[in-house]
Amino acid sequence: MKGMGNMGNMMKQMQKMQKKMMQAQDELFEMEFEASAGGGMVTVKANGKKEITDVVIKEEVVDPDDIEMLQDLIIAATNDVLKQIDEKTNETMGQFTKGLNVPGLF
Repeated sequence: MKGMGNMGNMMKQMQKMQKKMMQAQDELFEMEFEASAGGGMVTVKANGKKEITDVVIKEEVVDPDDIEMLQDLIIAATNDVLKQIDEKTNETMGQFTKGLNVPGLF
């Protein structure tokens, strides 16, 4: 019955790791990310949950004859901010999954 103590110990360690993961995820969700395009003409902010929280468009970039440029700037800034969130998520949560091969974990 010596192996049962090891199993209990392992369960405690897993619960501890799970608690740290949840804490790290909560901190990540609270972070704010920002990206801009067109030399700061369009700025997009998002939180760690990948929710866009703000879009700022400078007046001088609004040209009724060139809506496509404005759309491209918004797309570029949005994609950049989402990429930042993905990178931070991988950096933050990757510490918990190193060495584990669990599909779909993160």
